Amino acid sequence: MKRLKLIATLMIISFVFTSCNDDNDDGSNVLPVEAKTVTNLPALQTTDYTQNPPVTSGTFTGFSFKTGTIVTDGTWDIAFRGTTILVNGGSKIGGLTDEPERTGTAALTTITGTFAETIVAPADAASYTQDASGSYALPTGSGNGWYTYAGSPTHLISPIAGKVFVVRTTDGNYAKMEIVSYYKDNDPSNADNSRYYTFNYVYNPNVGDKNIQ
Repeated sequence: MKRLKLIATLMIISFVFTSCNDDNDDGSNVLPVEAKTVTNLPALQTTDYTQNPPVTSGTFTGFSFKTGTIVTDGTWDIAFRGTTILVNGGSKIGGLTDEPERTGTAALTTITGTFAETIVAPADAASYTQDASGSYALPTGSGNGWYTYAGSPTHLISPIAGKVFVVRTTDGNYAKMEIVSYYKDNDPSNADNSRYYTFNYVYNPNVGDKNIQ
């Protein structure tokens, strides 16, 4: 009987010790941060110039940092069409044909600096913005957001150097992104190559962890 009691006591002690160890954050459950490059993501659109003013249409291409892929459901974090980039948070901007509904809580902030030097997502929640009626989280237009437009004769769209975009995703994770090119295979010599994004990003799959290096 005493032997059985001793065994039971040892089992209880062992269980408590194991449980305490499970409660300790030793880093074993932390998922690795992911660094990837997306190449030639399509952001196609069509413009009807017979209307005044011209009407641009086309499905926005949704992208999920969690899966690292194009998505066609409500799990997108950001979406692309032409030079316009939307976030899946807030509300519809309005005035956009084929604009998707906002089904998530994603938000975005812009950092001035290099991609490598941006190692932690801003902690200030107020610095992150969402799309809203008449307002983009990532502003559009030459020199306003992520690009400059050269005008005639080249009509070249070029990413603005030193602009890093930090996204709080629909799942509460953090990612940073830098846009490398607006042209397929980074070749602007052919006009048909436009509206294909290449960008680098780093995604932290650990909810709430702001490390993005």
